Amino acid sequence: MKILILGLGVIGSTYGYILRKSGHDVAHYIRPTSQNHATESLSVSLLDGRNDKKGLQTEDHYPITRATPGSRYDFIIVSLSSLRLEEALETLRDNRFEGTILLFCGVWESREHIERIMAGRPYLLGYPVAGGRLNKADCRLECVVFDHIMLESRERTAVENYDDITRSFLQSGIKSECPHDMLEWIWLHMSINAGVISTIIALAEADPKRADECVERLMNSTHLLRRAVLTVRECMKIVAGRGVNLRHYRGEVLPFRLPVWLSAPLMKRMFATQILTRRIMLLHANVPDLLHVCRLVYREGKAQSAACPLFNDNVERYMLPEMTERSPLSEAHSPSVGPSVHEHHDA
Repeated sequence: MKILILGLGVIGSTYGYILRKSGHDVAHYIRPTSQNHATESLSVSLLDGRNDKKGLQTEDHYPITRATPGSRYDFIIVSLSSLRLEEALETLRDNRFEGTILLFCGVWESREHIERIMAGRPYLLGYPVAGGRLNKADCRLECVVFDHIMLESRERTAVENYDDITRSFLQSGIKSECPHDMLEWIWLHMSINAGVISTIIALAEADPKRADECVERLMNSTHLLRRAVLTVRECMKIVAGRGVNLRHYRGEVLPFRLPVWLSAPLMKRMFATQILTRRIMLLHANVPDLLHVCRLVYREGKAQSAACPLFNDNVERYMLPEMTERSPLSEAHSPSVGPSVHEHHDA
């Protein structure tokens, strides 16, 4: 398969590295204005969960092949916040890149909004089950990958090369899991993340230097995990308020529907035993993207007049001043994307 990765972020680079190791032809397009434009290779520190549930630690080197404008690809991986989706499509148009687009994005908008941006281009909604951080100073990628991705079902898309795309991932040891509705699953996933993120940022009292410490505190504390579970419940109500039937997503919802006296200890045990999940929690450090997720869920909750006292308090007390471009928090980097906190996915 001939595969294009848009940019040199954590998710694109992680899957690009894995797909190339499986024999696929992978190229990156990096904008001339990007900080990564001169990067020729990455050192890769990968905790690989494809064949080992505890993860196999590997160290490797990933030379970056540059894409040629005007080329056609079997598929194009686009992984960024929905805030930049129009910019990404403009980049693809300007450079005359063609091919099915795999959107590994946190999309809070409607299907109609996505269709307008895609303007007739073939695309698939998906979500990565991976994450990490990229140290731009020494071109080092620290990442974690699981043995599956979330992907829109064949029945819900008109993409002609759907089977070829899923086969390319399967050849790389990554199977595809298809939820009832991929867009609704992403909304639910983002709401779960918002509950957890807001709890951590409240613990850190909006100080990014304390974020890692507070992630550790959360994972090691039954009391704090109880608070996170209750906050997530509030955020899930916001998704239900959009008309989503949460019964279609029992696997995602169940850990947060259990009594907190049971769910919090189970989560604490999960964080203690699931090395992949614990590592990805500690590596997930793109503060602007995390704030963006909380902002979207908060605004939707306010529009619905949803009763979310814990979540709203976290946001209004510790996050609203940071939800601006000039905030010190918004200057953080090390892009990463990661699924939400339950045993099936990561944070």
